[in-house]
Amino acid sequence: MILEQYYIECLSHASYLIGDQTSGRAVVVDPRRDIAEYLADAETHGLRIEGVINTHFHADFVSGHLELVEATGAWIGFGAAAETDYPIRRLQHGEHICLGEVDLEILATPGHTWESISVVVREHPGATPTAVLTGDSLFIGDVGRPDLVNIGDSSTSDLARAMYHSIHDTLLALPDSVTVLPAHGAGSSCGKNLSTELTSTIGAQRRTNPSVQPMGIDEFVAMITTGQPAAPTYFAVNAAMNKRTHPLLSGTRQIPELTPTQLREALDSGVRVVDARSVDDFAAGHLRGSVNVGFDGRFAETGGMVAEVGEVIALLTYPGEEQDAALRLARIGSDNAIGFLNVGPDGRFPTELRDLVRTAPRTTVADLDRLIAQDAVTVIDIRNPGERDNGVIPGAVPIPLAQLRVRLNDVPTGRPIVVHCAGGWRSSVAASLLRAHGFDNVTDLAGGYNAWAQAHVAA
Repeated sequence: MILEQYYIECLSHASYLIGDQTSGRAVVVDPRRDIAEYLADAETHGLRIEGVINTHFHADFVSGHLELVEATGAWIGFGAAAETDYPIRRLQHGEHICLGEVDLEILATPGHTWESISVVVREHPGATPTAVLTGDSLFIGDVGRPDLVNIGDSSTSDLARAMYHSIHDTLLALPDSVTVLPAHGAGSSCGKNLSTELTSTIGAQRRTNPSVQPMGIDEFVAMITTGQPAAPTYFAVNAAMNKRTHPLLSGTRQIPELTPTQLREALDSGVRVVDARSVDDFAAGHLRGSVNVGFDGRFAETGGMVAEVGEVIALLTYPGEEQDAALRLARIGSDNAIGFLNVGPDGRFPTELRDLVRTAPRTTVADLDRLIAQDAVTVIDIRNPGERDNGVIPGAVPIPLAQLRVRLNDVPTGRPIVVHCAGGWRSSVAASLLRAHGFDNVTDLAGGYNAWAQAHVAA
């Protein structure tokens, strides 16, 4: 049996190749759009990819099932409740998929979505299960949230109740030795307490996962319907894309280098310029109107927060990162990156653009305290609801980063604005986004809430 996990940090996303070396048959589960790695590994192992299984309609990225069908002729499998505009194989609870000796059993595990399934993997029929691919139902340290994609007239509470039964009646009924392989890890907005571990076991989760401990269904529903991260607006777009036929991602796609003149024209025409350099380099000098989404962070997901899927984007990157940055955006369906301009480690922009260069001073904790004491500042807290449970700066206006672009009218005006997150990376995104939308006198808090809390605890 071949069972490979593919994990990308930028989206905290895991996908899988399962194959039988004897028969040469294989399936891919929850693939991303750039499929070259699956194809290469299948060839290395002498496997033929004959099926693609999506455990549910993903909201945080565009799945690669259509690309794999184009490349291999594979069938596409979804849970029985799925509705698509392309042909699918409806996978029923208890159905077995034979790859030769390797046996896959489908478990209906609704709760994150109605069509959600898990896939039990056995080395041969009737054997003790080796692993279970749990999609966004059971995570390491948490369970999937029920409020991203509802189907029909159901409610979040309905899905949460379904999740309770999926966890306690179905997944926890598996032997303790079974390896748990979820579709997402720490940092994903598909849950709130995901572990950095990429694998676990049913037994370990039974002992350590707070969300699966013995409790009544009402307590469970209350727990998983509160404190979830704010969902980026692009999630609804991606979920819809995954239900329909859409343009494929080319495996040879390359975005061109822009001249300084072309980049200036792009800025003047309203193209979203995303500066993928570090927070410090962006603060030291950036182009007026650009938005800082550092390549060293959650670049794809955050890119989807600052620009609509389909919006035209130009990239400012360090040399060598431009094509990967464009690919990461394409993973969430943002295929309209028109090109890039490199800015070297020295931070110097081409002469033709230097009149557009601005700095972004950062506010210190001491400066913020002084402004608050003078009632001379508006503080915007862009952290997620669960983060604010651990403490807040008094008077801060809560607008999660994922909602900021669509809630600009909720941002108070008339006073200087200081934006903060937990540590300072997301606040640079938010402050630059506000400036790009015409808000004057916006800075962000160096070190974020963590620095403020540390200073006040020490005081």
